[in-house]
Amino acid sequence: MLTKVNLLLLALVMGFGMLLVQTSYEARRLYSEVDRAKAEGERLAADAQRLAAERHQQSTSIRVEQVAREKMNMRLIAPSVVQPVVLPASSAEGGKP
Repeated sequence: MLTKVNLLLLALVMGFGMLLVQTSYEARRLYSEVDRAKAEGERLAADAQRLAAERHQQSTSIRVEQVAREKMNMRLIAPSVVQPVVLPASSAEGGKP
């Protein structure tokens, strides 16, 4: 009878030992996964900062003027190019005669 109890206790100790090893392995795996996620978050934050700086650079008036001139063939207005529009007197009053 005592041998059966000893064998049962030995089996329980072995089972709990294996459970302890598995649990500590899982804890280490999860800890390394958290570290990877933190590193990925820091990388994404740095990318977001870089993209915000690029967006700010692209939206400056000098950059907009450069793109308008080079890609859209636009040019600055000059008084010799401007043609004023003169409205008839009846149109100036809102279209009423």
